[in-house]
Amino acid sequence: MGERFLPVSRVDMEQRGWDQVDFVYVSGDAYVDHPSFGTAIITRLLEAHGYKVGVIAQPDWNDPDSIAVFGEPRLAFFVSAGNMDSMVNHYTVAKKRRRTDAYSPGGEAGRRPNHAAVVYSNLIRRTYKRAPIVLGGIEASLRRMAHYDYWSDKLKRSILLDSGADLVSYGMGEHSVVEIADALAAGLSIEDLTFIDGTAYRARSLDHVYDAEMLPSFDDLQADKLNYARSFAVQYRNSDPFTGKRLVEPYSDHEFVVQNPPAAPLTQAELDAVSRLPFARTYHPMYESAGGVPAIKEVKFSLTSNRGCFGECSFCALTFHQGRIVQARSHESLVAEAELIVQDPDFKGYIHDVGGPTANFRAPACAKQMKHGACLGKRCLFPDPCRQLEADHEDYLKLLRTLRKLPGVKKVFVRSGIRFDYVLADKEHGDDFVRELCAHHVSGQLRVAPEHVSDAVLSVMGKPRRAVYDRFLEKFNQVNRQLGLKQFAVPYLMSSHPGSTLDEAIELAEYCRDLGYMPEQVQDFYPTPSTMSTAMYFTGVDPRTMQPVYVPKKPHEKALQRALIQYRDPKNRALVLEALRRAGRMDLVGYGPACLVRPDKGERQNRSNKKAKPDDGRRSKGSRGKGPAARRY
Repeated sequence: MGERFLPVSRVDMEQRGWDQVDFVYVSGDAYVDHPSFGTAIITRLLEAHGYKVGVIAQPDWNDPDSIAVFGEPRLAFFVSAGNMDSMVNHYTVAKKRRRTDAYSPGGEAGRRPNHAAVVYSNLIRRTYKRAPIVLGGIEASLRRMAHYDYWSDKLKRSILLDSGADLVSYGMGEHSVVEIADALAAGLSIEDLTFIDGTAYRARSLDHVYDAEMLPSFDDLQADKLNYARSFAVQYRNSDPFTGKRLVEPYSDHEFVVQNPPAAPLTQAELDAVSRLPFARTYHPMYESAGGVPAIKEVKFSLTSNRGCFGECSFCALTFHQGRIVQARSHESLVAEAELIVQDPDFKGYIHDVGGPTANFRAPACAKQMKHGACLGKRCLFPDPCRQLEADHEDYLKLLRTLRKLPGVKKVFVRSGIRFDYVLADKEHGDDFVRELCAHHVSGQLRVAPEHVSDAVLSVMGKPRRAVYDRFLEKFNQVNRQLGLKQFAVPYLMSSHPGSTLDEAIELAEYCRDLGYMPEQVQDFYPTPSTMSTAMYFTGVDPRTMQPVYVPKKPHEKALQRALIQYRDPKNRALVLEALRRAGRMDLVGYGPACLVRPDKGERQNRSNKKAKPDDGRRSKGSRGKGPAARRY
């Protein structure tokens, strides 16, 4: 029944006539053989290079036998926590346990441990003392150096040291994993693999490290948070494959973590080749009785057209993981995958998405990036689009037109985020893109991510000014009116991001009021490892400038900011009143159209007493404003 999949048991292995596998891949996710899952890409890539690979999905971390399914592999264990960071997978930003896990059979929670990559690696090391262990995936990639851990509220060492692993393959991994495999197959020891780009390794000395930049030691990082900010800034500047230097993080006189420069981005031909690997495109049949794996539903009929992002939002880890250089698949590759999707018996005619981290990025920001790398100390879109930026939607438009004409395809949606500032920067094809987006690729609502409306917060986020978003909305609404369509832009909004005081949170609430919109869900800023915003959260400064940044940290203040966005929810009323009192904005409490909430009984009585004294200098009935008199309330 599972013949289309890689072996998941000793029986599977023996049925293939194998006595031993070359690599065992251990994953915190259920086994889904689809190109949206890192496990599938890496294992199929190794298979394509002639290696025998077995998959152990969600082993019992309390039972050593669970990672001994295939015995000791000939070459190495690869270990990943899964498509998500295990801590984000387990906990909300309020550190409450999540009830479901979309990457587990039937959505069942609790099928992986906290800090899964560390736990799995330790289990392997106890069971197979000398087996090489290579960590990969988002969890390991973003913890490859010392990092702030939100859940324990402390600085943690490189994951290499806590896991006992030998290497971290960071980033997307295709180049480094194949190079690791070939080196081990050629007889090199894992200790000798110090030369592979896109990896980090442990070293007892620096005798053979001759071209590295030294980061502050772990002791220095613990002694002063500003040292962490400085270290993070250096790491950020060295995240480009063309300009990145080797970095060394000392832990003692005889213990170092060395990060090699990032691996080169895949060429279009290489990215296309990855997409052609023989994926089963679904979950392993052993999960059928549990109802399958929910995460496949969102991606089964979607196309990943690109990777990488030059948007550089401060709260996003893409710069550290996929990099700033956009890599895109060819039209031929995407059409071929779309034709596979059409043949699926469950396909109803709707391609759910054609995109990636940012849907409308189909090429590097400029030709210079592919020769000299992304600019140091300069961003492509912030605070304004760079003059060298080649904003062009022509290729993406051609792709969408081709896909929607395929036999069997009724509609092609664009559900990945789009950069609206990039749309506006495209003077030649931007208008055509908005028109075709509205006419063919939106179903009532377009999800966009301004994230906030306060320019003060947006500048910290690295997002475009509110005026830019307003211009895009005006264009989007105008086009829909011309087309006779009732479609709406639904904004993603974030509360409690560094830079946001109660004043900025109230500004966001007033925006929701004026829009007539109350989001059902609000994303409170989540400090995940190795983002610029997380460094700000931990240190209180922007690592790029070392200037102080206000950070809302206390849970109650964060609750106040979140409640303001959802001020219409009766459950939030007390919090909204408290926030408005604290900010001196009681002018927003009342019965007029500009008010967020009505006064409570005590507040009404207080106002009544004030009205009985018209000579006290306060505003009369019916007046409204934000001046000094209004703020006395």
